[in-house]
Amino acid sequence: MKKALQYLISLAVATVLVWFTFKNIDLHTLWEKIKQADYRWVALSAVLALVAHWSRAYRWVLMLEPMGYRPSVFRTTLAVLVGYGANLIFPRAGEVARCGTLNKLEGIPFEKSFGAVIAERLIDVLVLLVLIFLNLILEFDRLKEVFFNFFGEKFKNPLLIGAYAVIGILLLITAYFVFKKNQTKIEQNAFYQKIAKVIGGFASGFLSVRNLKNPTAFLFHTALIWVMYFIMTYVLFFALPETANLSPIAALTIFVMGTIGMAAPTQGGIGSYHFLVGSIVVLYGLSQQDGITLATFLHAMQGMVFVAIFGIIAFLLTLILPNRGINT
Repeated sequence: MKKALQYLISLAVATVLVWFTFKNIDLHTLWEKIKQADYRWVALSAVLALVAHWSRAYRWVLMLEPMGYRPSVFRTTLAVLVGYGANLIFPRAGEVARCGTLNKLEGIPFEKSFGAVIAERLIDVLVLLVLIFLNLILEFDRLKEVFFNFFGEKFKNPLLIGAYAVIGILLLITAYFVFKKNQTKIEQNAFYQKIAKVIGGFASGFLSVRNLKNPTAFLFHTALIWVMYFIMTYVLFFALPETANLSPIAALTIFVMGTIGMAAPTQGGIGSYHFLVGSIVVLYGLSQQDGITLATFLHAMQGMVFVAIFGIIAFLLTLILPNRGINT
């Protein structure tokens, strides 16, 4: 029931965002422009996407090495692709699917590979935060207006912002002292113990980052993943005449907003991606119609078509590949 409720809520949020985003859009014009796109750029973007997925799989292998596992990079890539495909059906199910697939193909314990996935997700969040910060520096004049329009004029008052910050800090301090005062009682709670057990099971995977055998390769592939993500987005701009002249900085803004949209708890970022990207591109001179067309095109290619095709092929291959057992 809980999972069904989560799925229905996610679907409802996606539906509302799609309706709100497309309510004033001429869908016939949108479809005609997408049909007339130059699909040679789409093919190039697909190749870059595969490079990014392979690099993510290779980085995952590097994170499993300190725990004594060395899975095949090819099979690990299949697991990554299956995980992305699963996200199209159930939000946040991809991590579970990819670790389950790797367990089936290589016999690596689920909690070990999942701990490494949690660690890499945290690292990717840090990279995204760096990109957001860089984007704010490069495009502050454009983005500040979006921020103020979204949150209201009250956030232009530095005293009010400071007051909110102080209140937030006080609430955190209060929560900490409440926990310390009742720590023994809280630790005896069955729910707390269950969470602590799960965290403990993931700890070895997460801490594997500290024991990497090849940290240089890890940093290289982390950079390669995000560079490929950016380029595979940027090259798709050239497929549509209306967006072919957008600058790399504009592409960075759209890429960052799209990444945030894809991270939202909706099926494959549907709705959230279109809303965020469609809203931001108007800052670069595009009409709302062209902005939503670009958002739809980018999401359809990267978030749906590539993921579905690669995911289905990878899943079919996992059905015929034998389990190699635990690699130690």
